[in-house]
Amino acid sequence: MKKISIIIPCLNEEEALPVYYEKMSAVMDGMSDVEFELLFVDDGSTDSTLRIMRKMSEQDERCRFLSFSRNFGKEAAIYAGLKYASGDFAAVMDVDLQDPPELLPEMYRIVTEDGYECVAAKRSTRAGEPRIRSFLSEKFYECINRISRIRLVSGARDYRLMSRKMVNAVLEMSEYNRFSKGIFEWVGFETKWLEYENVERSAGETKWSVRKLFWYSMEGITGFSVAPLSLASVMGMVFCGLSFFMILFIIVRTLVWGDPVSGWPSLVCIIFLVSGIQLFCTGIVGQYLSKTYLETKHRPVFILKESSREEKNVILLQDSREKQGVSGRFLGTCGH
Repeated sequence: MKKISIIIPCLNEEEALPVYYEKMSAVMDGMSDVEFELLFVDDGSTDSTLRIMRKMSEQDERCRFLSFSRNFGKEAAIYAGLKYASGDFAAVMDVDLQDPPELLPEMYRIVTEDGYECVAAKRSTRAGEPRIRSFLSEKFYECINRISRIRLVSGARDYRLMSRKMVNAVLEMSEYNRFSKGIFEWVGFETKWLEYENVERSAGETKWSVRKLFWYSMEGITGFSVAPLSLASVMGMVFCGLSFFMILFIIVRTLVWGDPVSGWPSLVCIIFLVSGIQLFCTGIVGQYLSKTYLETKHRPVFILKESSREEKNVILLQDSREKQGVSGRFLGTCGH
């Protein structure tokens, strides 16, 4: 019997967890020929999320959990889930049910019967999402597909079912600055895309503001493209050329009209423009330098505070020690 590990990152999802478990239980019961493992990853929640995870782990042996020492971000949660997943296949799924569990049986069929290493989901519509957010998302996909070698599918979700071979390839990329959508595309493997209409959250509130999405997009661009560095170089050469022609123009104008003083307001504007461009290019270099600095520190992607497997191992160890003590006393009695 094949086993599927479902990785579910959670941050303050006390309202969504029971709803998700009820929905997912129905799907798992319908796939009786498959063994399941629900691996919940608590990303430093401050509400009752961890307590609910502990309770589910006690009541259902299919449920496991990992709890971080603090908030490390969704990317770290996905990486941790894939690292501790024990299934033949692994899926990443949001707990808010915006990733419909009903797609899982079809995903499993495609992976096992059609020869794909990965089946991923993408939204065909963005109904219910704020217009500004939809607009910025579409522009991000257009931008990164033009300046990088990877091709991200517009509307793509993190929701996907992967073979063990692909999971191992993803885990080989243990970089600190992570952008999972780009990593999934970079490792390759043939992927089948399933479309579905956008689904609103089942409970709770989204943790992704426009500001967080902007910095997340910057992570993707700097992680999978060096085009911004090339842009800084090109702009530097362009302004060097412009300054050369402006010097010639000033020399000629001074020789012909002899009026070098007039025009200082335009000169001030040019100085501000060039200074702004310099700072912009320096900022681009600084972004890449900061990523390099963080990578060279070799800090762990996440730190575990608690896990369900830890608790079970402690119980098994205690049982083992008790049995050894009984066996020792029995052997001692026999020796006498």
